[in-house]
Amino acid sequence: MKVTSTPVPPVALTAKTVIERDSLFRGLPTATIERVATLAVRHVHEAGTVIFMRGDPGDSLCGIVTGRVRISTSRAAGKEVFLNLLGPGETFGEIALLDGKPRTATATAVMRTELTVIRRDPFLTLLRAEPQLAAHLIQLLCQRVRWTAELTEDSALLSVPARIAKRLVSLARLQGQDTPSGIRVRLSQEELAQFLGVSRQIVNQHLQAWKAKGWIDSGRGNVTLCNSRALENLAR
Repeated sequence: MKVTSTPVPPVALTAKTVIERDSLFRGLPTATIERVATLAVRHVHEAGTVIFMRGDPGDSLCGIVTGRVRISTSRAAGKEVFLNLLGPGETFGEIALLDGKPRTATATAVMRTELTVIRRDPFLTLLRAEPQLAAHLIQLLCQRVRWTAELTEDSALLSVPARIAKRLVSLARLQGQDTPSGIRVRLSQEELAQFLGVSRQIVNQHLQAWKAKGWIDSGRGNVTLCNSRALENLAR
């Protein structure tokens, strides 16, 4: 797939606001936020654009301003494995940013997406001068390790319906939109199936059963959680 992006000149105040809200930098002193903001460059990626591919040089950290990004990898047979779906305020690319090694996954813009991009060399220079920033990074990496360990545990110990329910509840908390009917998650059945490594038919089977019970409602490219408590209980 062709890789394209449109650089957008950085706007200091906007970049600062975005970085303040970013999960990686949230809570840092204002002076540190301002120093990070001076490193940020804005890029816009159209829907379907590959931001970077597995094996590409790990030379930047990306934060999502608007839009959504799918993180995936490929198995030996060429089948895509869906690892995560990220939205505004979330970062990706931090592992390769720190160790300078090739990217471990592919990042693709699901819709028109605007990013703040911070390059590795100037970021490492700032990191050496900002101990609190280094502590923040360590905390984030620990969270990612725990998240990965939890996914492995879920695959080994939870039933398929419990895994589907847990993923929907998690996405609703992170990226859900409140509606009169419940919390809406922008996610297709195919994406959910790829996320969990199961077939779309299995996902559809369980979603239809939950829809009949009034736990969820579904539309084209979205699922609305009408009874989050029931799904939480199932996920346990």
